[in-house]
Amino acid sequence: QVQLEESGGGLVQAGGSLTLSCTASGTIFTIPGMGWYRQAPGKQRELVATLNNGGGTNYADSVKGRFTISRDNALNTVYLQMSSLKPEDTAVYYCHAYYYSSYKDTGTDAWGQGTLVTVSS
Repeated sequence: QVQLEESGGGLVQAGGSLTLSCTASGTIFTIPGMGWYRQAPGKQRELVATLNNGGGTNYADSVKGRFTISRDNALNTVYLQMSSLKPEDTAVYYCHAYYYSSYKDTGTDAWGQGTLVTVSS
């Protein structure tokens, strides 16, 4: 099994910046994809950004140009640099990983516990 531990959430003023980190640990053979999702109060969980092993990225339209996802494969860590934050970015941010524990296994999804980001106006 793989566990994901997030850090970096907190309270920030509108226009400010924040960086989230997420580290995967456990039995890991490879992690083809990692990413961030978020869930605001009363809303469904939505994709924020994803990054695959080949460096391909995908961003929600609402964060393009403001958020940057990056990854340190050696550390099994994914980052989300958030800038020009807006009150509507307020949400619990969840880390996601799609991983294989061995070359024989099927791919599995893992989720972090979530970290709260609050943007004040």
